[in-house]
Amino acid sequence: MESCQRILVAGAGGGFDIYAGLPIVHRLQSLGKQVFLANLSFTYLRGTSAQELHPCLFAVTESTAGEDTYFPERILARFMANKIGHETPIYAFENVGGKPVREAYHYLRDRLDLDAIVLVDGGTDILLRGDEANLGTPSEDMVSLAAVNDLDVATRMVVCVGFGIDTYHGVCHANWLENVADLSADGAFLGASALLANMREVQFYLEAVAAADSVTQDRPSIVNGSIASAIEGRFGNYHRSRRTRGNELFISPLMSLVWAFDLVAVARRNLYLHLLYDTNSQREVSLAIEQFHATVKCRAKATIPH
Repeated sequence: MESCQRILVAGAGGGFDIYAGLPIVHRLQSLGKQVFLANLSFTYLRGTSAQELHPCLFAVTESTAGEDTYFPERILARFMANKIGHETPIYAFENVGGKPVREAYHYLRDRLDLDAIVLVDGGTDILLRGDEANLGTPSEDMVSLAAVNDLDVATRMVVCVGFGIDTYHGVCHANWLENVADLSADGAFLGASALLANMREVQFYLEAVAAADSVTQDRPSIVNGSIASAIEGRFGNYHRSRRTRGNELFISPLMSLVWAFDLVAVARRNLYLHLLYDTNSQREVSLAIEQFHATVKCRAKATIPH
């Protein structure tokens, strides 16, 4: 992205996914790039005062009113305003189907005059192509992937942070690593980098996670909490919040790695993405994925022999 100047960093899977992209946001800003933030939202945006820019696309700011219990985008807007001293809108997509989200991304590309998009997955299941025994929680990730794949923007990347977290949803990470190997063979694996606690961009990220945790004590982000724990050197069955108590966790240094891929190649290798382009609701998306998965011959689950 050295030659890119106007870059959108967007959370693919809803909730706090955009937080996993904050180290990248900070780094790009330090290089003098103009960086915009977006997220597929789990908040009922029409019940807030967020400005509607386009059907299913809203601008959330630090002063947006409404929804007092769970609003990751507003929490982030307030954190950004406090850290950099001026308002940073978070562009929030409604959690709907492929067609409206795709049209909203087209609008946002033109509005912001983008020359690069980084689509961030907190976790790694955005790389699952559809013939794995368990697909994790693919609906929101794949709607975002389909939308960005349809854009005429030269530089588009998929970034995954949090290897191992999706085990909770039944993901086989041996299958995932096989997918990475296939992308490597295509020249589409762009590399991996560790998030280290002494990096300024990582300190920025950890501050943001802590600020969000303090606001959403009953519903902190499990994904970002796990990533933060890995960065801080925690290991094994470590529980950052009471929300995960009763589950067996495996925090490891692998969770702190950032994995980057060419987005077009990731989309091309997905076996069912074409079924989502004209869906209008999340229910249609879920049904399309379920029906596809019921017909495909799945690869066998395997363990990583290390």
